[in-house]
Amino acid sequence: MKTPVRRRMLAACIGLAAAVMLPLGSQAQAQEAAHKPKVALVMKSLANEFFRTMEDGAKDYQKQHAAQFDLVSNGIKDETDTAAQIRIVEQMIVSKVDAIVIAPADSKAMVPVIKKAIDAGIIVVNIDNRLDPDVLKSKGITVPFVGPDNRKGARLAGDYLAKTLSKGDEVGIVEGVSTTTNAQQRTAGFKDAMATAGAKIVSVQSGDWEIDKGNAVALQMLNADPNIKALLCGNDNMALGAVSAIRASGRAGKVAVIGYDDIDAVKPMLADGRILATVNQFAAKQAVFGIDTALKAIHDHEKQSQLASVVETPVELVVKK
Repeated sequence: MKTPVRRRMLAACIGLAAAVMLPLGSQAQAQEAAHKPKVALVMKSLANEFFRTMEDGAKDYQKQHAAQFDLVSNGIKDETDTAAQIRIVEQMIVSKVDAIVIAPADSKAMVPVIKKAIDAGIIVVNIDNRLDPDVLKSKGITVPFVGPDNRKGARLAGDYLAKTLSKGDEVGIVEGVSTTTNAQQRTAGFKDAMATAGAKIVSVQSGDWEIDKGNAVALQMLNADPNIKALLCGNDNMALGAVSAIRASGRAGKVAVIGYDDIDAVKPMLADGRILATVNQFAAKQAVFGIDTALKAIHDHEKQSQLASVVETPVELVVKK
């Protein structure tokens, strides 16, 4: 009766010994298989429909791939509140996430905390607003930008507007937060198109990506110059504000408006002509593109310095159907 017991004990000991004697590589692989990466999505203002759409797309994607990764998403209330976004990144470092996918509120000011995350062994991927390449270089880090060519996208909308303008026509540009690369690139794209058309840019002012600020800036431009024929806006929120300003100034139907983002709120205005065109940069997929880049880096054991500097995603002109 004692023999079966001894045999079971012997088998258990042999199994334990075999487990202990596994090669280190095999143990590491087993641990890796048991570890599900945690990805942090850090966005700008969730009051902006564009970023809510981005977050929804990321959450839907995670639900479809729940076995592959976990997702935690955060956003700031005010798109200019860089300090709040820095605190979020610091919290993610403390939480020991495996990757951070970030739409930075400021192209330069966010770099130091991003370096801190990279130094902590976290993979960082940049979406939406590109981090300043010179500042990244000065910190000795590489952060891939996964997103659209904002200058090209703005040029598409500007060229479409140009078809309605005559040489010498006056236009204004309502820019996003001026310290952000995507705002600068969209303004550059608008300027490219207006230069080709021979239009005169009489004012460039920041609307901080917001409806109310965009409205105030647009109204100021319209009051200062009765000859403005168009307002080129760096995002659809500011375009919504511009449409209200045009109506308030009594110039409805006389001033064209260009937007950027193709949010749902502008679709009725595209249909009735209050907004001439916008640009779709596929908000629901932008975070997903970034998440996939981060997960691939983790899976392939790539170091931050080995990641590609740019992964370009599509843009598409949207006009009245």
